[in-house]
Amino acid sequence: MNLNPRTLVIILHDILVAAFAWLGAYWLRFNLAVPPEFQTAAFSTLQWVVPLQAVVFWRFGLYRGIWRFASLPDLKRIVFAVAIAALLIPLVLVLFRVQAVVPRSVLILDPLLLILAMGGSRLAYRAWKEHRLASVLRPASKPVLVAGAGAAADFLLRELARNPAGFHVVGLLDDSRDKQGRLVQGIPVLGALGDVVVHARRMDVGDVVLALPSAAHEVRKRVTQACAEAGLKVMTVPSLEDLVAGRVSVSSLRHVELDDLLGRDPVQLDDSGLHRLLTDRVVMVTGAGGSIGSELCRQIARFAPAKLILFELSELALYAMEQELPQRFPELAIVPVIGDVKHADRVNAVMREHRPAVVFHAAAYKHVPLMENANAWEAVRNNVLGTQVVAAAAQAHGVGKFVMISTDKAVNPTNVMGATKRLAEMVCQSMQRPEGTRFVSVRFGNVLGSSGSVIPKFQKQIEAGGPVTVTHPEITRYFMSIPEAAQLVLQAGLMGEGGEIFVLDMGEPVKIAELARLMIRLSGADEARIRIEYTGLRPGEKLYEELLADDESTLPTPHPKLRVARARAADSSWFAECMRWLADAGLRDEAAVKRQLKVWVPEYQPESVSS
Repeated sequence: MNLNPRTLVIILHDILVAAFAWLGAYWLRFNLAVPPEFQTAAFSTLQWVVPLQAVVFWRFGLYRGIWRFASLPDLKRIVFAVAIAALLIPLVLVLFRVQAVVPRSVLILDPLLLILAMGGSRLAYRAWKEHRLASVLRPASKPVLVAGAGAAADFLLRELARNPAGFHVVGLLDDSRDKQGRLVQGIPVLGALGDVVVHARRMDVGDVVLALPSAAHEVRKRVTQACAEAGLKVMTVPSLEDLVAGRVSVSSLRHVELDDLLGRDPVQLDDSGLHRLLTDRVVMVTGAGGSIGSELCRQIARFAPAKLILFELSELALYAMEQELPQRFPELAIVPVIGDVKHADRVNAVMREHRPAVVFHAAAYKHVPLMENANAWEAVRNNVLGTQVVAAAAQAHGVGKFVMISTDKAVNPTNVMGATKRLAEMVCQSMQRPEGTRFVSVRFGNVLGSSGSVIPKFQKQIEAGGPVTVTHPEITRYFMSIPEAAQLVLQAGLMGEGGEIFVLDMGEPVKIAELARLMIRLSGADEARIRIEYTGLRPGEKLYEELLADDESTLPTPHPKLRVARARAADSSWFAECMRWLADAGLRDEAAVKRQLKVWVPEYQPESVSS
């Protein structure tokens, strides 16, 4: 072991401690008044005792550890080393016939004092380095309550002790009765999670940290809403998986986001089945740069396909994915392809060259107001003709499974976008044959953070100081996170046998006005500072979204978050006429488009708006 200056200082420290412990043992033995003859004995034996102890300490490796990280194993080494030295001292004194009187009580007191001094100095140094007394040493740091008293809370306390980041923890909360009233890292567990507001007010705390990464979303939502309503700022720690893996530090606190509140419990995937579907196979994703398409690519990449084809019209979106995926999945072979799903020659050329086994069709125009009027014809051609072109190419080139991303707006549609997606579902149903490509559609509602989502819009409005614009006080929507939606799409793709329309369990609908209020509170403001302004329903917009049409029912599946819609059978007689109509590249006006959609999608009600 190299003797660097710091190690030499530690050795000198222990030598001095050993000397003082030996003299202190005499001092305690004689009640602080050592007789002269015993003073002489104490000093004369130091030249034997201290070198012996120093050698033993060296042999036991006491100078290999780092004081800043002193812990129980270091204390054990000290105890063993001191114990061995205590046994050797009388033996050495006898063997070398040292002429000094050493009381037996000194031989007992010395190791006790030595353990206390050596162990205490190391732990005191660690406590000082970790700023354990942050509230004293850093009076400007904020007091915080931590919701949770499990492994994540323990990680958090240790990390904040080393890097206070402007906070010091004054108490923990946990629903486990076994933990209440006990200490974690010296911090008391004050009570249950439901009492967070009471304890925050009692201790004059304005910040709460959620250390509940593995708890159910309902628990986190309940605590966060209580804190937000009381005007407390809420932060959260990263996931426990990320903490243990070392990908992030537990002190990487962030403000609670809507994903934390509107998300649900993790999706249970059939990993073995998805490996059979995706691993070592060529997979193609259309719309690969969009919100859902890009997340599908990330989820698919986890299963190590032989090749992942990214088909995307937007150059910028495709470039972003081309840069991201190799960094996260360096072994993955990706094929970035610029192309339009309506361009049959391009789509066929790509499939002919790469021969995908599975196609996920996520390319679509989906923004309701934009597609409603002047862009109606483009919405029909992109969403319906684009689906038919990709589906026909899949049939022609032996694709095993074709999964189309649909929407809850396809149910009893009141807008062009919803009607086009319902027509795209019907296209997939009409193209299903007993043999060959199996066509599957997957319906779900809004996803948090997707392009065109209300969430980023609200965030920008709040940052600008308001107002936050909501179309109607009673408007509701279903929400799920993008990763959950993508995972369930994969699961539905695995389960589909052909012709089904899968419906995702979207949970309970959320009032958009309540969502806006929650976001305002989470930002640390209130409606007195940032007001909500109602602007009226936009063209084609519903008050309530549905996941199933009135004449549909559902069947359960083995997966708790997936059901199969028994949709109205698509009459095949319309298909050829529809394709001829769509193949005409000429422009069509909005009224003509809506009239024709009404013919093929009878449940489409373009003039009615739910109230």
